[in-house]
Amino acid sequence: MLRIAMVAGEASSDQLAAHLIVALKSHLPQVQFYGIGGPKMQREGFDSLWPAEKLAVRGYAEVLRHYREITGIRRKLLQRILKDKPAAFIGVDGSDFNLWLEKRLKRKGIPTIHFVSPSIWAWRKNRMNKIVRAVTHILAIYPFEPKLYEGTPVTCSYVGHPLADVIPLEIDQAVMRERLGIAQDRPVVALLPGSRQSELHFMAETFIETAKLLLARYPNLHFLVPLVSRETRVQFETALWKLKADELPFTLMFGHAADAIAASDAVLVASGTATLETALVGRPMVIAYKMSPWSWRLMRGMRYLPWVGLPNILAGRYVVPEFLQDDANPENLAQALGNLLTDRQVRAGITRVFASVHRLLRQNTAEKAAAAVLPYLASA
Repeated sequence: MLRIAMVAGEASSDQLAAHLIVALKSHLPQVQFYGIGGPKMQREGFDSLWPAEKLAVRGYAEVLRHYREITGIRRKLLQRILKDKPAAFIGVDGSDFNLWLEKRLKRKGIPTIHFVSPSIWAWRKNRMNKIVRAVTHILAIYPFEPKLYEGTPVTCSYVGHPLADVIPLEIDQAVMRERLGIAQDRPVVALLPGSRQSELHFMAETFIETAKLLLARYPNLHFLVPLVSRETRVQFETALWKLKADELPFTLMFGHAADAIAASDAVLVASGTATLETALVGRPMVIAYKMSPWSWRLMRGMRYLPWVGLPNILAGRYVVPEFLQDDANPENLAQALGNLLTDRQVRAGITRVFASVHRLLRQNTAEKAAAAVLPYLASA
């Protein structure tokens, strides 16, 4: 039986991996997938040996608190994969966890495919040597990444981003508002405070305080808040109660982030894949991010690009405002969002840039990624 081991420990990785599983099964219906993955992968028949949430922590301080448990899982998974000898290992993002595994599997002759290039272009260029030792083939989701691997033994294929395939090039805001029961003339802001509990720990109260400031300026404003899990919903509801904001016009949603974004006039979003989703839907945004002070000191020292938001990185210039750490305060965020709400010309210009990014990333990603993986399975 042909088997492929995979690890995807976060919500965005789960979606990437699920698309790839579907594409590979269309070529190899009997192939089996196992390792660590989330609910979207499991719906496609993936056998997850540990809950993906165990790996979904961000920031150095947060990782250190869970270090012993995470490394224990990784060692046990390595032993299992070496015993099974699958046809290939596919690590989906999560480079801190997956590169360690991939290095040891590659030494044993197992092809290692890393789906999503580590962000050597943004934070850790000095990791190239580690990648070369660990990875056989990189599946890059951004068009500027293959050039980074020229002159190295690592094969790199640009496959585009699956979200660009899934999200339509145009989404009718009026239709989405009708579906959600929101008046067409009411201003709407979507709040996306993150998919991880660790992110909401730092972002939820800031986002709510920002909303309160905006409501003082725009009393008719409505807020849509898509949350990915029951745990993050409870976190956000607790923050609303703590800040005496539970009676304010918030609609909390289970998932459906793209719907919330599409119905909105502007979006406040935690930095990460959600910023790309917002750009692909075509809505202007303000990007904010906070982490523990210790993690921030370390990350700030490694950063060398002037932007952290994917929309700005892909455009190669500041298209949307970014506020990080202490600058990500309610006053700054409310002012930036207010500017977007009142300036239609600026919103239209941002939307045009995002449409160009969408077309660039729309590559039928799952099929391109599957085509890059299949040669490694042919001899298995």
